[in-house]
Amino acid sequence: MTNIFSRIKNTVLADLHDALDQKEKQNPIALLNQYLRESEQETEKVRKLLERQYKLKDEFAREYQQALELAEKRKYQAEIAQKAGEIELYQFAEAEHQQFASRVQRLGASLEQVKAQCGELERKYEEMKHKLKDMHLRRMELMGRENVTRANLRMNQVLDSNAYSDKPYSRFNEIESYLDGLENQVNSNYYRSTIDARIADLEKNAKLDESKSI
Repeated sequence: MTNIFSRIKNTVLADLHDALDQKEKQNPIALLNQYLRESEQETEKVRKLLERQYKLKDEFAREYQQALELAEKRKYQAEIAQKAGEIELYQFAEAEHQQFASRVQRLGASLEQVKAQCGELERKYEEMKHKLKDMHLRRMELMGRENVTRANLRMNQVLDSNAYSDKPYSRFNEIESYLDGLENQVNSNYYRSTIDARIADLEKNAKLDESKSI
């Protein structure tokens, strides 16, 4: 039973891939637009991650500055307590100083690491934007070529009578035949409507010629 389901699944996937291949061949620009949309989405995700990383860097910077200030404060307080002979107060302040100093060292290393990560992400993000821009320009170039190709194809189909060899007449020939017939009909109607007047003129001219000859 499992083999049957696997075969059905593979058959459906094969048909789907074939349909996608056919779609790509029929309309490559549409597929390119899909790639561009996906690339734009990925670029936007990277932008948001970079934004979060910068916020994290700012938080590390604030924590580092705060720990540094407290470490210096406890060091100063420990010195004051030591000079005053306050042993317990000195020990507490010194312990606090060591804790904050250790935190400063740890936060400093983390801050430098986050800064380096931000720089690397920024570089890659800019590279992604440039590539995305190049893809947009490339799409415009391809669309221009496609438009010209399609326009030339249509014009060639209209202008080349051989493209209509399987039809009695091309569209232009049909229009020309219709105009010729219409013109003949107009001329025929004109001659038919003026024949009486023209014959009368001929008769009149003939009589004038006879009278002149007498």
